[in-house]
Amino acid sequence: MADEPTMTQKLLTEAVGTAFLVFIGVGSVPATLMINGAAPFTMADLGMISFAFATIVVATVYAFGHISGNHINPAVTIGLAVTKKFPWSQVPAYLGAQVVGAMIGAAAILGVLGHKASDVGLGVASYSGISAAQAFTAEFVGTFILVMTVFGVIHRKAAAGFAGVAIGLVVFAAIIPVAPATGASINPARTFGPMLVQQLAGGTVHWRQLPVYWAAELLAGALAGLLYGVMSRTPADRVAAFSDERVAA
Repeated sequence: MADEPTMTQKLLTEAVGTAFLVFIGVGSVPATLMINGAAPFTMADLGMISFAFATIVVATVYAFGHISGNHINPAVTIGLAVTKKFPWSQVPAYLGAQVVGAMIGAAAILGVLGHKASDVGLGVASYSGISAAQAFTAEFVGTFILVMTVFGVIHRKAAAGFAGVAIGLVVFAAIIPVAPATGASINPARTFGPMLVQQLAGGTVHWRQLPVYWAAELLAGALAGLLYGVMSRTPADRVAAFSDERVAA
């Protein structure tokens, strides 16, 4: 009996995993602001938000990684496709599932926290007081570090069993310096889902910023995957790749 999940199961898993990421990670932002009230936002608050993102990433890697790979981020999917570790034919479906999941996760934030969550921004990633170039740089660097780490932990020589912890920790670390600039989306689905739900809820959304986030994040995903290949490829990898090409031909 085949032991491989169906495409439908993989897409459902990507949607659920991304919904979890947005509900827990993004949802921690309005939750923090609502609890704080008029109190100033502090580094401790940022640390707790980063920790929320990290813990849900760790959980989903171990819970869903064996089903869909737990990409839950279009930048990861694109990086894997560019490096031929994931079929391009499945990319549109994966990206669609991730975006739908992000929308569901954002809607769940409203369902749990109410309209006050929208009043404090719903955790939508945005930037102000900086240029588009600086915002692009911030999202590019954060996403690049994340995707590079993903490639490192899935490498055939990587220590087994630590992928979830490593990815969770790098998410925690990347958010700290990037969030003050752009909110540290570092995920195109996480960028779009809350924006759309916030718009539907009647909140203010800066749609002109979306191309900056998407361009930075997707480009970073592709380049991180390609650079990791340059850094890690050995003669054995080249022989295996050549053999695979001959079989495919």
